[in-house]
Amino acid sequence: MSIELPKPIADYVAANARLDADAMLKPFAVDAVFLDNDKRFEGHDQIRKLFEEEVIAAKAIFTPEAIRREDDKVVVVEGPAHGDFPGSPLRFTYRFTLEADAVKALEVTA
Repeated sequence: MSIELPKPIADYVAANARLDADAMLKPFAVDAVFLDNDKRFEGHDQIRKLFEEEVIAAKAIFTPEAIRREDDKVVVVEGPAHGDFPGSPLRFTYRFTLEADAVKALEVTA
């Protein structure tokens, strides 16, 4: 199934499929906040470290299966992530806050 994602989210998902940290970071605002199961990462440096140490190291690739909008800024995307981590694949919910064609915040929960 193919779903239509807003451009910053589509860019992030495509980069994640390639495990490309630079491209994964590109859709995020410079001052973005990433909440990963209650761990908080602020700004590009901390988010890049998260991508390198936890996403790319585990080869964790997210596959969106469903999308819904909560309002004009928040987009919720759900689907499994596969990789080299316990319990793979696991279902995740990605809650993106978009602002000015960038990801301002992302909250990921399993």
